[in-house]
Amino acid sequence: MLTDAVLAGLDPEQRTAVTAPAGPVCILAGAGTGKTRAITHRIAYRTLTGEVNPRHVLAVTFTARAAAEMRSRLTELGAGGVQARTFHAAALRQVRYFAPRLLEGRAMPELLESKARVVGLAAARVGVRADRTGARDLASEIEWAKSSLVEPGEYPVAATKALREPPFEPAKVAEVFAAYEELKRRQGVIDFEDMLRAAVWGIEEHPDVAEQIRAQYRHFVVDEYQDVNPLQQRLLEAWLGGRDDLTVVGDASQTIYSFTGATSAYLIDFPRQRRDAVVVRLVRDYRSTPQVVGLANAVIRQARGSEARLRLELVGQRPPGAEPELKIFPDETGEAAAVAKKCRDLIAAGTPASEIAVLFRTNAQSETYEKALAEAEVPYVVRGAERFFERTEIRQAMIALRAAVRSIPGETPLVQAVEEGLAATGWQRGHPPAGGAAREQWEALAALVTLAEEYAKTPTLEPIGQAGAVQRDLTLAGFNDELARRAEQQHAPTVAGVTLASLHSAKGLEWDAVFLVGLADGTLPTTYAKTPEQLEEERRLLYVGVTRARQYLWLSYGQTRASGGRARRPCRFLPQLERNSTTERAGDRSRKPDRRRPQVSSCRICGATLLAGADRKLGRCPTCPSDLDEDLYERLKTWRATMAEELSVPAYVVFTDATLVAIAERRPSTPAELLAIAGIGPRKLGQYGPAVFALVGGADPVAAASENL
Repeated sequence: MLTDAVLAGLDPEQRTAVTAPAGPVCILAGAGTGKTRAITHRIAYRTLTGEVNPRHVLAVTFTARAAAEMRSRLTELGAGGVQARTFHAAALRQVRYFAPRLLEGRAMPELLESKARVVGLAAARVGVRADRTGARDLASEIEWAKSSLVEPGEYPVAATKALREPPFEPAKVAEVFAAYEELKRRQGVIDFEDMLRAAVWGIEEHPDVAEQIRAQYRHFVVDEYQDVNPLQQRLLEAWLGGRDDLTVVGDASQTIYSFTGATSAYLIDFPRQRRDAVVVRLVRDYRSTPQVVGLANAVIRQARGSEARLRLELVGQRPPGAEPELKIFPDETGEAAAVAKKCRDLIAAGTPASEIAVLFRTNAQSETYEKALAEAEVPYVVRGAERFFERTEIRQAMIALRAAVRSIPGETPLVQAVEEGLAATGWQRGHPPAGGAAREQWEALAALVTLAEEYAKTPTLEPIGQAGAVQRDLTLAGFNDELARRAEQQHAPTVAGVTLASLHSAKGLEWDAVFLVGLADGTLPTTYAKTPEQLEEERRLLYVGVTRARQYLWLSYGQTRASGGRARRPCRFLPQLERNSTTERAGDRSRKPDRRRPQVSSCRICGATLLAGADRKLGRCPTCPSDLDEDLYERLKTWRATMAEELSVPAYVVFTDATLVAIAERRPSTPAELLAIAGIGPRKLGQYGPAVFALVGGADPVAAASENL
């Protein structure tokens, strides 16, 4: 039967999701667990069994790429005819079809591809001076408000409650919002949120339209349900019309777009809102090695908040691989150089450049890695943003710095000269503006200042031949020449190369090798994350980054941003990073490990990376089965109690409970095996080792204690 082919190769949880009866189904799918496979096979299974007609199914997701992938898979499974679209594409199709009826013969308004131009005009009308960046940030605020079903007059209160950081006073943003809506009406245009609202209005206010749409679409599937916003949920409820044949799939631990209005609340509340819902958890990770999976689990295990209620403990299904490499460098330049070298080595060893990614928190971090990769002659592509020197604000800043040469005295210290030159663009150190686009622009210009600091602290170039060191020109003019050189070097066209991307733009993608860089507090989590909810979203960003890696994962940070700069702390979401890492010293790129720091350990059962101290002591994940020798454990406790009494010390001073469990599980018979248990060093080996070996061999605990004394 055709359904046999659809069910073949599914794991038990996927099969449960695929064969679940009609009605509400919630699939909680961890990263790499085959969520697209589960939902496409569920649709195909239901259509091939005759339970549903493929023309009556609407599957919605968030990107055209994901929708195309879904359609392709459904066609291969014999379920052609299913509509798989983004929310916007589905709404546009319906609004266009019903426009003659809804608009009584009037033409459908033109769709705005971008709000910024009209928002800029609206701002000018109400006396708000907004440049292009300010207009982009205002547009983002309006988009958030409309996606959250907030009207102009409600914006100030709603923005305050949501802890928004608008680019202007909330009352002024509300004025711009109202003027923008009025301008659109006069110009006869609508934006994407209007289109979704029009689709909702068409169904809620026109029974004939609602009847026709609901007769067409009777079975719904929503992918990435943790990213739904209130407006999209309103449209989904309108489509459903009180029916419950709805399958949703999502992962609360990958909720990273709250700033756009997306909320995981609908996914979290799904079982409570629909009491008869079938809930299936997909936890078998087919993407990453157990070592990567173990680190991902360690990152998200400490999560708090509502999303943490649905966190999943992934179980790696691939063969064991390399341990994640945790690296600390003196500064970002050294970090980038080491990353570029490792990328070059991976490519030389056979890893395609397109299967390597360098991921960072903000786009402003890309320049350092663009330069390092270019100097290492490693091809690269920047995803989700322009290359650093192609960005408008950087081109304008370079023009301002060239002009500043004529007005700033030549003896002015370089960093001061750069800051004075950038002041012409409105940039000020220590004063990042509100608004995402404006803040990103500020950070990009701050990266130029960091470049100047690094340039000024390296007064000579490497010796060339026998000519000796070459003195740098530390004037503003010399720095401008350096920027021009870097820009020319990084403009070399590439067809395929190492991907440089922010963590946000990496979601939904995966690579064989992933470098997570800049993992320092203040960068990840960003200094702008102040509330517990914002900090938890930063943790989820790191989790998303870790789960992008299939085989090789590198995590690193520079102890300072630039040579000689202020020291930084490692990312708080990797509490073991500083202790379980290799430190790269200035001038030493051999990656020789610091002997004072223990290496990352692995679970002796599943091979996953162990970061928590108790887990490393046991030598296994807390979820892996224990092979405790209960008789040995009881004898160890009796021996410890005797020793503690004789020595007049608390029992834990001899050995902690966790150490006793580790000994009883691992049954060490040699000094090396006993030293491998975290927390046992040479002193305790010499003091208690003979007794432990005797107890493992079956000795009486009291006799072992007597001999020990």
